[in-house]
Amino acid sequence: MSVSRDWPSSALDAAATAFAALTCEPAPLALDCAAFGPATGLPARVMALPELRDWLLRRPRAYTARDEVWRELIRRARLDGPQWVVAAVGMALPALRRYAARLGEGYDGDPADVDAEILTGFLTALRDRVDLTRPAPYAGVCKAAWRAGRDLRLRQRAYLAVEAIEHVALGARSPSVPYGHPDLLVRRAVTLGILDACDERAYIDVRLGRRAIEPIAAAIGVSPDALRMRLSRIDDRLADALADGLLTGVASPQTVARLRRRAMHSAQRRTGRATTAGRHTADTSAAVPA
Repeated sequence: MSVSRDWPSSALDAAATAFAALTCEPAPLALDCAAFGPATGLPARVMALPELRDWLLRRPRAYTARDEVWRELIRRARLDGPQWVVAAVGMALPALRRYAARLGEGYDGDPADVDAEILTGFLTALRDRVDLTRPAPYAGVCKAAWRAGRDLRLRQRAYLAVEAIEHVALGARSPSVPYGHPDLLVRRAVTLGILDACDERAYIDVRLGRRAIEPIAAAIGVSPDALRMRLSRIDDRLADALADGLLTGVASPQTVARLRRRAMHSAQRRTGRATTAGRHTADTSAAVPA
C-alpha cells in the first residue's frame, strides 16, 4: 500500500501514528525522571513517554511533576529536533482529542479542520508562546490549542452583511506619525545608541514577536537566563527613553552624542568581557594534560 493511503487524514490521528512510531520498542523515546528530583514524586528511573503519560494521567493533581516534565518536553521541542515536537504532541493527545470532540459537536465542516486548528494552536504555543519561567506550561499549550479550535467555530458563525461594509474607507492606511510601530521605536533606539545593534533582533523576536527565548539564546551563544537579564535591562532603558521623549521626539545633537558615547563604552565593556572569558577558557584548556 502507498503511504498516502495509509497515513491518517486527521492531524491528530497522524500525530498519534508518529508518536507511536517514536515510542515503540526496541528504543522508545524516553525521559530520565530521576533528573527531576524526589520532590516531584516521579519514579527515579528512565520512563518511556507512553508510560510517563499514563503515570501523569492517573495523577491529575501531581502538579509539580507535570510542570517539570512539560518544561523539559517544551525545552527539547524547541532545541532538540522535530522528534521532540512529535513527542510533546503525543504526550498532550488525550487533552487535544477531548477538545476536538467537544468543539466538533454540531460543526458543519470537515472535523479534520477542527483537529488541524487545535494542533496548529498547540504547536504555535509549543514553539514560541509559552514562557518556561512561569508555572503550568502544560496548561499554557493546551489553552492555546483550545482557543485555536474555538476560534474556528466562531469564524463559522461570523458574517458581515453587505450593507454593513459600505462605510469602510478604501486605500492604504499610514502608520501613526512619527513612530507608530514598535519595530520603528526599537530601530530608533539602536540609532541613538540606547540599544546595542547586536541585541536588536533578539529584542524584537522575544518582546515583540513573542518568540521562545531558548532557541534565540542558543543561536547567539548565551544562556536563556543571561538573555532574560539583558532584555530586562533593555526594557528599563527603553522605558526611560520613552518617558524622556527620546524615541518620539527630536533629540538634540548633544543628547545624541552622549548616548553614542555611552553605547561605545558599553560595547567596549562587552568586548572586554568576551575577550577575558576567551582567554580564561584558553588558559584552562592549556592547563589540562593531554
